[in-house]
Amino acid sequence: MTEHRFSSQVWEHSPGDPGSWHFLTVPAEVCEELSLESGPPGGFGSIRVQARIGGTTWSTSLFPESGGDGAMVLPVKKAVRRAEEFAAGSTVEVSLEVPPGQ
Repeated sequence: MTEHRFSSQVWEHSPGDPGSWHFLTVPAEVCEELSLESGPPGGFGSIRVQARIGGTTWSTSLFPESGGDGAMVLPVKKAVRRAEEFAAGSTVEVSLEVPPGQ
């Protein structure tokens, strides 16, 4: 597995809503590399990944961003934000890998 690292700012889908989803934007060049490793995309053009921020690792999917520039979004669970102590507006270091067998 190849590790892809980048920094990104956390943003909220619906600021002020306590149940709002939080995301990171994954740069287009990282998404292109991941898509070459992962094979055909899943539903909605998604790419399965293993994500890591700090000491927290989780399995999730990237989804195409609406801008159409090749960037994708990474959903960040509340448990990850709590464990690593960050919130919307924070810039975090992210590591993504395509899981084996993808």
